[in-house]
Amino acid sequence: MRTGQPLSRAASEAVRLLGRRISLARRERRWTVAELAERVGSSETTVRKVERGDPSVALGTVFEAAALVGVPLFSDDATTVAREAELVEARLAVLPQRVRRRQVDDQF
Repeated sequence: MRTGQPLSRAASEAVRLLGRRISLARRERRWTVAELAERVGSSETTVRKVERGDPSVALGTVFEAAALVGVPLFSDDATTVAREAELVEARLAVLPQRVRRRQVDDQF
């Protein structure tokens, strides 16, 4: 379960929307919650949480459920996803591996 501050409104809406899209796609495939749970390798309770947009579910579980029912995560085109991944890796390669907290001298 997530501790600390609650999710932002935008994050809450995105998690809920993804869950509802997974629910819709599962029903369109005429799969039961039990069938999706078996395919994901989780429990029916977890799949219900995914479909409700519960942020406590592991991201990998949510993404696996989405992939199994055909909900696109970034793009339907594998080439586009690969290109995006390469661009991100290239940008990360030129940035420092670690980010350290800067000490600010605010004593004027």
